[in-house]
Amino acid sequence: MDKKYYTFLVFPGAHGALHKVCLPFYIVHLMLAFGVVGIITVAALANSYARMLLKISNYNSLRTEREALKVQNQTLQNVVSKTSAQLDSLQSLATEVALTYGFGQGHGLQFSQAALALGTQTDSSVGSSYRASLYAFNLIKRWSLKPSGDALALGIFPNAGLGRETVPSLWPVRGEITAGFGQRLDPFSGEGAFHSGVDIAAPYGTGVEASADGLVLQAGPSSGYGNEILIDHGSGLTTKYGHLSKVYVVVGQRVKRGQAIGAVGMTGRTTGPHLHYEVIVNSIPVNPAKYLRG
Repeated sequence: MDKKYYTFLVFPGAHGALHKVCLPFYIVHLMLAFGVVGIITVAALANSYARMLLKISNYNSLRTEREALKVQNQTLQNVVSKTSAQLDSLQSLATEVALTYGFGQGHGLQFSQAALALGTQTDSSVGSSYRASLYAFNLIKRWSLKPSGDALALGIFPNAGLGRETVPSLWPVRGEITAGFGQRLDPFSGEGAFHSGVDIAAPYGTGVEASADGLVLQAGPSSGYGNEILIDHGSGLTTKYGHLSKVYVVVGQRVKRGQAIGAVGMTGRTTGPHLHYEVIVNSIPVNPAKYLRG
């Protein structure tokens, strides 16, 4: 059987020799098939490359938008943080002015909401009944002193239920004040923030004393301030002691002015051993310098 061929004549030029090429049918068909496959492959690669370029363009656009939104969000957070700090300062200032000019909440002995909640809360844990009984006992024995000359001389205690021993004028620890009350740069974020108390630097383990007579509302770990003690002094007045290494009191315990309640530490968010001390009036922090004497 004769094989069929495709005959190709090649003319290299006007002066060149004529070349005759004979190729079998299957060779030509294979070449055509490979050519079609190659064209399809090249087209697919081109399409894939074009789609990849489009995706890259969209990704770059989204990344640019995300960065812009991130910057905008950071700006808004800074504005909110500054506004919040200013609002806290204004609230604190308004409270101090109100107390200074006698716009307090009437007269007589008052207790913070936390103290009232402590006296009425129910807890199934061991010792809750004892703490509740201790709280009720101390509540009955609460201060009956009349306002002393020292308390009235401060000009910020209009309530008649406060006596000398319940005025938080005693320094809780002796040391250098490293951060005052009000707006400051946060040592961790470097941004402006409202500091609701004063930081008093002292060696690790230095004893911390209660600045006035009171009832312990909290004694243990707390977010931000590590081991923390909160003491209620009546008439909406409380003091806070943060970053403690040790806590010597329990919730519901009555403490006396100058009594050791803990030790200076570095618990919570802190860059070194110190005591974070706050004075809070009606749930609003005020400048402790107005209370501390000497």
